[in-house]
Amino acid sequence: MSAIAGLRRIGWPYENTAADGAWAELRAEYPQARPARVVEQHRSGYIVAEDTNSSYPVESVPEWQRPRLPSEQRPAVGDWLLVTGGDETHAQAVALLPRRSTIKRSSAGKHYGQQIIAANIDIVFVVSSLDGDFNPRRIERYLLLVRGGARPVIVLTKTDIAEAREPGAVERAKAELDPLGVAVCTLNATDSTSVDTLQQWLSPGITAVLVGSSGVGKSTLTNSLTGEQTMKTGAVRASDSRGRHTTTHRSLIPLAAGACLIDTPGMRELKPTGEEDLVEDGFADIEAFAAQCRFRDCRHIGEPGCAIQAAIDNGQLAAARFANYQKLSGEISQAADQLAIRTARTAGGSKKPSRTGKRGKRSR
Repeated sequence: MSAIAGLRRIGWPYENTAADGAWAELRAEYPQARPARVVEQHRSGYIVAEDTNSSYPVESVPEWQRPRLPSEQRPAVGDWLLVTGGDETHAQAVALLPRRSTIKRSSAGKHYGQQIIAANIDIVFVVSSLDGDFNPRRIERYLLLVRGGARPVIVLTKTDIAEAREPGAVERAKAELDPLGVAVCTLNATDSTSVDTLQQWLSPGITAVLVGSSGVGKSTLTNSLTGEQTMKTGAVRASDSRGRHTTTHRSLIPLAAGACLIDTPGMRELKPTGEEDLVEDGFADIEAFAAQCRFRDCRHIGEPGCAIQAAIDNGQLAAARFANYQKLSGEISQAADQLAIRTARTAGGSKKPSRTGKRGKRSR
């Protein structure tokens, strides 16, 4: 296998290593370096690969170890690096190549920060099981995390269990998700034939990431797609259908058909970064209703001629969906202000910035 063919098997998106733009500039700056993809991210460093057959650790750029470096400026699983040195010993990362897309969230804690969940991805499988985990509001929140050119697909698992408990549950769940305008795939993660329905999004060169709560079947899906016990799996608690963390770190796995899959640990906290746009990220229907309100400054709490309340009353809009829209709008606005403050501080500004950060559009 040639070097470029090996790179393509793990998602290299260009015809040659002398790509256009910033990629080409970095290649010219480090002519002896070669591309490699981050397939595992650990506290102590990174594991990279140049093909599907082997991987090796690389020594980090010293700057990436600085405690105050924003975490989104460090490599994540799916990133492309330029590396020099041996392929198994003394390998050194020298540069992080520009990202084409990301899925990210605000870091946990009091201080603003961003966490890259995965980078350079084409498909985001938002996985939810049709048991106690199913929550359309949480799915809406996951969709906000998808940035850049990545395409989201909602995957509903444990359909066999749901139908056995309550016939028609699968179709009702799909109907609840219709307003999101996102493709929905239903399957049994333990049935390889059922899982094969995902192959339509997994053509050669594609990188997909699985995101969702613990216990929804992400690791089981990974094992079904790879045809082997790649990831450890576990049972959910019968009392509340909550899962246990069986995946402890993110990893990129090449699939036999030529695509790559990134499995991630379950995420309980999904805070927006302040860069989201609710209209673009699944709530365009609410903005369309709001545009029909009699008053442009309608607050949707009882004003005459409120199209939002009319849509809720006649069943066109779920009240819970609108409430989630309002909640997320407030969170995005707050995060946008925090992002603006951090940006100003990084640029050396001493004055608190005005509230100009990009945020979710509020209904009129």
